[in-house]
Amino acid sequence: MRRVSFGCGRLYAHTFVTLGKLMNAPRIHYAYFHGFRSSPNAKKGNHLRAVLADDGIELLLPDLNQPSFASLSVGAMLAHLDAQHEREGRPIWRLIGSSLGGWLAARWAERHPEHVDSLVLLCPAFDIKNRWPKMFPSGVFEAWRRDGAMDTHDAAGKPARLHFAFYEEASRERQWPHVSSPVTVIHGTRDETVPIEGSRTWVRDQENATLIEVDDTHDLLASMNVIERAVRERFGLSTE
Repeated sequence: MRRVSFGCGRLYAHTFVTLGKLMNAPRIHYAYFHGFRSSPNAKKGNHLRAVLADDGIELLLPDLNQPSFASLSVGAMLAHLDAQHEREGRPIWRLIGSSLGGWLAARWAERHPEHVDSLVLLCPAFDIKNRWPKMFPSGVFEAWRRDGAMDTHDAAGKPARLHFAFYEEASRERQWPHVSSPVTVIHGTRDETVPIEGSRTWVRDQENATLIEVDDTHDLLASMNVIERAVRERFGLSTE
């Protein structure tokens, strides 16, 4: 009897320790950060949401048009993400970010390294400060600066006047965030919106970063199979 009781005691103790570890294990949450002039309806984001749902994983798609597209603010975006982090109970995050959302994911990870497990960045839009003035046709950027707002459209195709303050604020942020978490970058070699040289430069300066170059443009829609596999591998999910 003593041996049986002792064995059961060990079994119960082991069970309690295992349950305790499970209860205290960090909760992993997943999120996709969409790009500029996009929304939670982004094609890549919703595709990945469906893919991960098959594994029982919920991929959150926060709306980064904060406080609105016309009044876009990096500070408001980061505050929105901070608020969601608090609402979710301050979990550990695995982040996917596309274009502007890629830069924002790296920036948020830099600010909260203890809460980011790993990242996958898709054509991340680093260095807005120096890239954007060269991105517009001659005279357009100067007119935007002079007028204080520019006629464009939002993710739904509705007309909007984007204020110049967005560029000014973004320019004051860190253009090349340093991320301590493991990160995979996927970038198209034919990307004319955010040239791949920026990702090549950034990855060289990170401690644990991998760059996957694909024969694709900025939207990466022809590379979804590569993205799916990279997400699974980076996040330690089954690749079968």
